[in-house]
Amino acid sequence: MESLLCAFALVSNRIDRDNQRNYFAIRFPPPQTLLVTSPLALVFYEDLMPGTQLVNRLQDLKYRVQAVSDPAQLTTHAAEAGTMFILADLASKRGNVCETIAKLRADKATAHIPIIAFADEAEESLQAAARAAGATNVVTDAAILSHLQQLIEQALQ
Repeated sequence: MESLLCAFALVSNRIDRDNQRNYFAIRFPPPQTLLVTSPLALVFYEDLMPGTQLVNRLQDLKYRVQAVSDPAQLTTHAAEAGTMFILADLASKRGNVCETIAKLRADKATAHIPIIAFADEAEESLQAAARAAGATNVVTDAAILSHLQQLIEQALQ
């Protein structure tokens, strides 16, 4: 509506005195660029194969993806980046992902962010620790890719 009003404000009336005709010129203001950003998914993974597939799948679902290489980076990036949700691989050699999930839940700035954690089927104790730490959803490696969109929708509710 605002651009329409601007267009009417720029209407000018010209009279061709020789032919006694009125000419109306409508000049439209230059188009303004709208910065619409996609929601941000923060992803931690170490295993390359499911990790890159996960990133590609999220991009196909129109999410911006920021991958982090250390679980400790999840806390700093989640607070400053305006993250929509976090996906975290629980099987990490670089740090304790369950402790990171607990830190995210304890911080008021990040406590509201849904966390989807995933691990191998055999890692039942790791999955239980993630639930206890406050992960929104905990799933297996096999389920994360095949049910990603449903898991995201469920976590965001």
